[in-house]
Amino acid sequence: MSTSYFNARSLAGWAGDVFTAAGMDADKASCVAGLLVTGEMLGQRTHGIALCPQYVEQIEKGLMTPSGTPEVIRDSGAIMVWDGRYLPGPWLVSHAISMAADRLADHGQVTCVIRRSHHIACLTSLIKQATDKGLVAILCSSDPAFGFVAPFGGKEPLLTPNPIAIGYPGNGQPVWVDASTSITTVGMARQKSAADIPFDHPWLLNGEGKPTCDPHVLDVGASGTLLPVGGLEYGHKGFGLSLLVEALTQGLAGFGRQDSEKRWGANIFLQMLDPAAFAGREEFLHQMDYLTDRCHANAPIDPARPVRMPGEMEQARIATAEKEGVQVMPVVVEALKATAARYNVALPATL
Repeated sequence: MSTSYFNARSLAGWAGDVFTAAGMDADKASCVAGLLVTGEMLGQRTHGIALCPQYVEQIEKGLMTPSGTPEVIRDSGAIMVWDGRYLPGPWLVSHAISMAADRLADHGQVTCVIRRSHHIACLTSLIKQATDKGLVAILCSSDPAFGFVAPFGGKEPLLTPNPIAIGYPGNGQPVWVDASTSITTVGMARQKSAADIPFDHPWLLNGEGKPTCDPHVLDVGASGTLLPVGGLEYGHKGFGLSLLVEALTQGLAGFGRQDSEKRWGANIFLQMLDPAAFAGREEFLHQMDYLTDRCHANAPIDPARPVRMPGEMEQARIATAEKEGVQVMPVVVEALKATAARYNVALPATL
């Protein structure tokens, strides 16, 4: 079965209509749909449009709250703490980014911590919203309900991959960093498990704590774990970063692993900064553009593969998708068709 290509706007419109038909508020449906399609355009296939049927299923089961607003726990202007009530995560973070951006003229930096959000999809899609405004964003996420990563030196699942994303603007291009504190992700392990394809490297531990390439060790009941960044030798680094994310997303939220419901969700830390409030916007761009230029000029190990900045490949993929269409894998198209049929919302024609 061949890969399908869709017009980005048409695909986002379809997903928005499906979410609305499933009961999601129209503004949330449009926001979530757009962010999932952006994730697909970026190449984050496990966190792109493939999530649409899963989110719909969560609504149907009463596990994603489709309407309403977050509960405000605290709001001091520069600091916001919300209970997300398991509202759609991409919308919650997008809403927080918008609110924070509006407050930066008064505060220079604004931090929002959200507990009990639903899954937030692709972090790069979200920090892009900040860099599009010329702002700096730091975004972290954890899921206190589940564990897939053992603390360094242990073999029992406790932590989640706990991604950290950082975005900052540039005159020529923004920089987007989006990395998990585990070597690989749950989504990738499940994708490989479903296809019965091993990893190229031993990035997991089996239930006995032995390194393995077998993604099935992360299957339900298998008791395996993902290795932290740094692996067996230097995993204390990934473990330390993971603890940082846990502190920012759970400690500051006042809701964590000791009191979490066992359902798919997320705790979120978002910090937005306006370079103009510090040494100045032009000074920020001058320094960071210089660093980008120096990185690009660094002598490459392989001349055919020069140094690229984080986010460059994703920006190129977006440009290609805008010109040639959004590439969607066959297995995902079949899942989208099944969801489309259930809600009688026809999938748009392929290009």
